[in-house]
Amino acid sequence: MVPASTNDALLANYVPVFVMLPLGVVNAENVFEDPDGLREQLKQLRAADVDGVMVDVWWGIIESKGPKSCEWGAYRELFKMVQEEGLKLQAIMSFHQCGGNVGDAVYIPIPQWVRDVAAANPDIFYTNRSGTRNPEYLSLGVDNEPLFGGRTAVELYSDFMKSFRENMADFLHARLITDIEVGLGPAGELRYPSYPQVQGWSFPGIGEFQCYDKYLTADFRQAAAEAGHPEWKLPDDAGEYNDTPEKTKFFAESGTYLTERGKFFLTWYSNKLLKHADQILDRANQAFLGCKLKLAIKVSGVHWWYKDDSHAAELTAGYYNLTLRDGYRTIARQLTRHDAILNFTCVEMRDSEQPEEAKSGPEELVQQVLSAAWREGIEVACENALNRYDTAAYNVMLRNARPNGINPNGPPKLRISALTYLRLSDVLLESENLATFKLFVKKMHADQDYCPDSQNFFKPIRPMKRSKPEIPMEKILEATEPLEPYPFDPVTDMFSDEASETS
Repeated sequence: MVPASTNDALLANYVPVFVMLPLGVVNAENVFEDPDGLREQLKQLRAADVDGVMVDVWWGIIESKGPKSCEWGAYRELFKMVQEEGLKLQAIMSFHQCGGNVGDAVYIPIPQWVRDVAAANPDIFYTNRSGTRNPEYLSLGVDNEPLFGGRTAVELYSDFMKSFRENMADFLHARLITDIEVGLGPAGELRYPSYPQVQGWSFPGIGEFQCYDKYLTADFRQAAAEAGHPEWKLPDDAGEYNDTPEKTKFFAESGTYLTERGKFFLTWYSNKLLKHADQILDRANQAFLGCKLKLAIKVSGVHWWYKDDSHAAELTAGYYNLTLRDGYRTIARQLTRHDAILNFTCVEMRDSEQPEEAKSGPEELVQQVLSAAWREGIEVACENALNRYDTAAYNVMLRNARPNGINPNGPPKLRISALTYLRLSDVLLESENLATFKLFVKKMHADQDYCPDSQNFFKPIRPMKRSKPEIPMEKILEATEPLEPYPFDPVTDMFSDEASETS
């Protein structure tokens, strides 16, 4: 064990730890509900040497009164408290609904005035083949449609981010906020809402494609016609939410996904996500130009059916990832334009914890996605998908944070830029759980003392410059070539009593 002191060579291995605040810390009525209780919890986090917190900044709360009628008071109160308690802040631009996903404890819909548009035009929402709409997030099919009082969806997001910058200028100037995570889909993740629990999906169902609104349908028709195949239609053989791959024609062995038509559809479906991310990140870059922070996006850890040839659950979510096609390095390459961080989930999971019939591969998936980001030269951050308080889960997080362990002579070979722990709760702060969590934070910090300035242990954050020129899609698609992931050591600087369990 390295002594608890600040050693510059070891400090280069330090990975900061953030903790997600409760989903409803500012409630649906835009009230900071329990400031005294939260302050006490923040003091406990600070005493545990936690570096900062992450918070959802809900579009549905801030702009609930009407278009461009943003009310920031409650969030300003919250940010001030975080600042006073000596913590940093990661802010999520949460353009999605809270409610309907795993762990959603409160209900916060997107603004009523936006939902009112859906009363006359339900196609603004993602739609499955049976016509069921999903109000969690606007369909990317309306990104450039001026349906919202003359504004497009992209303009709605852009105006919200500009308002955030104007109203949080003092906190931005004080460098309280380290990064802005831009919500790009359900649960804030860059994906389609392919596995909604409220529509009856349950693990490990393959999910359903979500591109049957009139805007995406028309877009596909046009793309197929331009490709010389006007007869091609959107899939009608991909099954339902809780099917297994072999129950469908699309994902079965030698299924539609392997045909020319299937490949064309999957390329179109996944490319739409890439363009969606690129457009909104470009607007985020303009909104925060000159600020000393980084942009980030979240990518979902769809680990079930990863070990099936079809990767069915990833495909319905929009990640066109197969054994012979990398569906994540394309995302990483797109992010290089904006120097954005890729934040990936399910970093605490082990294959052995998953039911055998799900053909799940969270460990291999994390290894693939992190390797893809590092290969493209961007930063990668991580978070756990489920609440865990045990050393077995912490060990997996430690291994993924520094896959080849600590380098006693300087920066580690591979490392994530930050880990965000899900989530602050009374259970986390129970004495035994908190004691284990403190040890975990210390290990993430490479046994070094808390360091408030990231440039002492990682890359300095510089004022944001304008995004680089658009990357041609052909160049992005070159990154589909599969490459071997970087090797991850089975055991690194883990809790000794559990290290053997993760090997």
